[in-house]
Amino acid sequence: MDRFIDSIEWVAAAFVGIVALNTFIAVFLRKFFAISIPDYYDFGRLLLGILIFWGIAATSYRGTHITVDLVWANATPKYQRWIDIFATLVLLFVVTVQTYTLFDKVVTTYYDHVLTYDLRLPNWPFFAVAWIGDVSAVLLIAIRTWRLIFNPELMVEPKIKTAE
Repeated sequence: MDRFIDSIEWVAAAFVGIVALNTFIAVFLRKFFAISIPDYYDFGRLLLGILIFWGIAATSYRGTHITVDLVWANATPKYQRWIDIFATLVLLFVVTVQTYTLFDKVVTTYYDHVLTYDLRLPNWPFFAVAWIGDVSAVLLIAIRTWRLIFNPELMVEPKIKTAE
């Protein structure tokens, strides 16, 4: 199971690299050679959408997303666990609904034949890859929920680096 989780995180990291590379190459070519990559803007926005959904998958399992822990920090370990379970169940519900609606967007984009501006490439494959990232998020949040309820010892807390 941990190998599956790690592979999803690596896919998210790869999309970070792809988005950065697309931006760097586009700026470099425009600045020094006065040429641009066809559809670089479309690719950038579509890849950024993919990155966001895969990023949700990567951060949701580890619990490394932005949190507000004023109540949690002042609770006993027993109540901290219950807060974690409740918050993860809410997140699971929200991301599941989001995944359902994103699938509708994939289908609509496919049937509407939405294309990129320059190369006239279909947009739906990008939306589909983003949807797969969202499905991965649902799976990882479900795994997190299961582990929080039944095997909390399997949950590895991220190590926070402090400046000394």
